[in-house]
Parts: sequence; C-alpha cells; structure tokens
Amino acid sequence: MKFTITREALITSLQMISGVVEKRQTMPVLANVLLDASEDKLTVTGTNMEVELVAQIAEVNIQQPGRITVPAKKFTDICRSLPDQANIDVEVKDSRLNVHFGKSHFVLSTLPADHFPNVEEEAGSIKLELPQKELKRMIDATAFAMAQQDVRYYLNGMLMELSNDGLKAVSTDGHRLAMAGIATKTSVEDKRQPIVPRKGVLELARLLSDTEETCTVIFGDNHVRAVVGHYTFTSKLIDGKFPDYQRVIPRGGDKTMIADRQLLKGVLQRASILSHESIRGVRLQFEPGELKVFANNPDQEEAEDSLEVDYDFEPMQIGFNVGYLIDVLNVLDDNLIKMTLSNANSSALVEGMETSDALYVVMPMRL
Repeated sequence: MKFTITREALITSLQMISGVVEKRQTMPVLANVLLDASEDKLTVTGTNMEVELVAQIAEVNIQQPGRITVPAKKFTDICRSLPDQANIDVEVKDSRLNVHFGKSHFVLSTLPADHFPNVEEEAGSIKLELPQKELKRMIDATAFAMAQQDVRYYLNGMLMELSNDGLKAVSTDGHRLAMAGIATKTSVEDKRQPIVPRKGVLELARLLSDTEETCTVIFGDNHVRAVVGHYTFTSKLIDGKFPDYQRVIPRGGDKTMIADRQLLKGVLQRASILSHESIRGVRLQFEPGELKVFANNPDQEEAEDSLEVDYDFEPMQIGFNVGYLIDVLNVLDDNLIKMTLSNANSSALVEGMETSDALYVVMPMRL
C-alpha cells in the first residue's frame, strides 16, 4: 500500500474516528484504525464493536492499493504534529507503516486488515432523509438525560421512536425524562422503538452540523446507520424494551409558573453553590408573583434568592435536584419557560413557551 495525502484531508477524519476507538481494548486490533486504499479513495474505519465510523477521503493520490490497520492514537498524533500544508507520504514496507514528511520519518507497527471486525451488513427497513440541523437539535435536547452505567441497561441509551408522525427521541435515567421530536413523513405502519446506546448517540451528535444539509438515517432490526457527508456511522441497537414513557409524563397539573429562563437559571446556579455536594437539593417556594429558592449544606451554610414570576395559585413548596433543573434550562432556547405542577410529591413538567416539540419531566425530592 502506498499513497500521498495532505494533512488537512487526513487529520479531520482521523480525529473524528479516534472518538469511536476506545482507550482500553480487549482486542489489540480495536485500538487500531483500518486504512483501505482503493483506486480512487482512502477509506478510514474505526470501531469498538458497538459503534463503527467510516470516512471516505477522495483527495488522495494512491500509487499502490492495499489494506492495513495502524494504532489510531499514534497515527493521529503524528498527523496532528505535522505542519498545516504538509503532504504526507504513507507506505507499507515489511508489515510496518512508514510515514514521511520532508526530513521527518515515522515507522508504526501494524496488524493485518483481516483481523479487523466488520459490522455485518443489514437490510435497512426504514430510511429517513433529515436535515442535519433538526436531527442534531433533537439529540442535543435529550441526550443529557440518558443514564450512565445503569443496571437497567435499556436506560443507557436513547429511544428513537418511529411512527407515521415522524421521529421522536426520549431519554431518562429514572429521575428525569427528556423528549423531543421531528415531524416528518415516514413509511412506518407499526410504531418502532429502537434504542441507540449512549456511545452511539454521542458520536452521531459529533458528526452532525447546524446546517440544512440532509443526512440519511437507516433503521434496521439490530443496527442504525447514518450517512453524513463523507462519513458512514453505524451503531448496534440495545436489545431491550424501553419503559412506557407516556406514563411518566404528568397530566392534569393545576398550577403553572412562567419565568424568564436566563433569570431562573441564574437564581438556581447561585443557590447550587451552597447546596449539598452529593444530593444537590434546593427548595422552591412558590408564592403569587414570586419564586423563592433555598439551599443549605451540612456545614450550616445557606443560600436564599428570589425571582419575580407569573404564578397565581396557592403557595407551595417542592424540592428538586438543582442540577436536573439547570440541565433542562441549558438545552431550552426559549426566553420564557413554563413549569406545570400538581403538588409537592408529583413530578414537574417543564416546557419552553415557544417550543412545542420538546418537554421535560423532573421528579421531586424530599428535603
């Protein structure tokens, strides 16, 4: 294998693919990227057996086709260290990868391409063409509520529900729930509920841009695949059943508070400074026209703040994990937010006043 390529053409793809490659691997070849030089392009692939990312680079001069795997981190670090306009010569000799630039010469160990695992091809049953901007917004609006290393493995990912109304993303860690959607025409007759693992969700979000350019998303029985520009992303799906999220969404709340999102966020952030380090609890006291926020910790330190709000119901107190509320306010873009409540023991429903396709549920806590 022998080819010449510019640093710019190679480094962007390598940095994106390196995010998929795990630092600690059970199989040595999984710490490598696969380089496949064909007649007219270079294909670079990284995988951790759960998520695979493939980049196709056309701006390359291939003198001799071939396939080999090389250590992802070392190869990326070498390319990153070279000057911006560098032309890099890459050649395999005696099962070693030789990288040349000017007077610089690097020799890397390799493993045979045959050892590199391939995500098996699967006939996609549902195919969607979506604007990258909308898919990225939907993922960003819900990803924060995914569980991490929960024994309920089906929560360690994002439900992407397909129906004839479009695509909906739902994530929950058992203490809060985030939901957002994209209205689009689909060919779905019966509702489908694939669960994309956390790593896959985060890597897909990195690929997407805030542009109107479209991407193709294909849902199979065991995998989801997305084609974004010259990248092809594939992730296994979690084999499990997501809980019935509709039962978690509180209905019939009879008290509503409308507040300026930025002002409320500021009050909560200030109170969080003196909240308990581990439970992060704050007490919200609703009174007509005003919201008071209280926090304290085992060191007898206290915080008290207040904010003018639109609230015209009987006074009420309720406790929350302040981090959960701030997370919601961080992903909403609206100037005004609405919080719907029933009582001190029921979950709160948080929505943006202008956004109709996203909602958030936060469970209360006893303080």
